[in-house]
Amino acid sequence: MSDANTPFNPGLSFAGAVDLEAVKHRVEAKEGEPLGAPAASGWVVDTTEALFESVIRSSSQYPVLLLLWTKSDDRCFGIARVLGEAVNAAEGRILLSRVDIEESAQIAQALRASAIPSLYAILSGRPVPLLQGIPSADELEQLSQALVPQIIASAEQSGISGIAPRFDSSETEETCENPTGGEERAETVPQAHLKADNLAKSRQYELAAEEYSKLIRQDRNDLRAVKERAKCLLLSRSAEADIASVRSAAADNPDSLESQLAVADIDMLGGQIEDAFARLLDFLASHKSEIEPIRERLLEYFAIPDSADPRVAKARRRLATLMY
Repeated sequence: MSDANTPFNPGLSFAGAVDLEAVKHRVEAKEGEPLGAPAASGWVVDTTEALFESVIRSSSQYPVLLLLWTKSDDRCFGIARVLGEAVNAAEGRILLSRVDIEESAQIAQALRASAIPSLYAILSGRPVPLLQGIPSADELEQLSQALVPQIIASAEQSGISGIAPRFDSSETEETCENPTGGEERAETVPQAHLKADNLAKSRQYELAAEEYSKLIRQDRNDLRAVKERAKCLLLSRSAEADIASVRSAAADNPDSLESQLAVADIDMLGGQIEDAFARLLDFLASHKSEIEPIRERLLEYFAIPDSADPRVAKARRRLATLMY
């Protein structure tokens, strides 16, 4: 487990088996019938190994409750239901991320969980264990009435006060989260993009960005390549950044272009798109000599959200005003 000064890296320490408690209360459902587990919706999301790092990064913007459970064990239904109701009542001030350990065993191994369910609070990438095992009725009441508000208050005191995105209950398991905290449906990858995509999936972000650049030179209207290149450049710069250090440097050096670009990257990774735009545009308003690097970085950012996102149109207008 990470100490207070070390960001949690979910890509490490997967080695070693965890002897989880045997599941004895498996719910048997007839074909076509639901298992009866509380559904994910609102600010309750089901997280897989592929999305786990994105959820960890988002905890720098808003607090995350991480519940390790299994959807086929009815003993887990009570805590999932109570936490879901409490989190949704907070309307985005906290996110509940649920991990089915039967589908994503490596996450349980990384956290060294010894019982199911297990509950963690995640703030700025660091997991804090809260509960392991089946909670009593009194513990369930404390989780709902006391723990969730306490985690929100603690996060706000640490400057973590963003609003989590809301998820529709109709979203399927094909929905995946991108580095901005939004969603995009699973897609068929163009043949020409396979090399770049495979590099990106193996976290060779700089090489992937170079491959996407080649595709753009061949076809400047390849908007997918433009978007993926921008995401890879963002990840190559800041995926491994120490969030607290970056924010501290920006606060201590308000006139440093490098510091402001770095913290804007952190905002983008955490899904705080409008904050990233505003930070760089505000900096440009008082540092007109830095127009080119800021314009270049903003053009990268503009490619990441949906083209119809009103935040992009608003930021483009302001950038044009500041430039001319």
